[in-house]
Amino acid sequence: MKGFERIRNISSRELAVFGMQDLAYVKPVVVNGVTAFAVHAADGTQGVVLPDREIALATVRQHDLEALRVH
Repeated sequence: MKGFERIRNISSRELAVFGMQDLAYVKPVVVNGVTAFAVHAADGTQGVVLPDREIALATVRQHDLEALRVH
């Protein structure tokens, strides 16, 4: 039960960073008139822009992250 009590008392700062090391976002972007896919860290920091959605998702998985789509 101690774990559940800890979760109930989590601060807003702790909640904001919860899982940040485990998540990445993939969203479509337009670069020079061509659709590409940007990979962002959970805090919104852009990492890499890739030409294909499947490559972007594979890159995220390769780094042991869970990919979430943003649209």
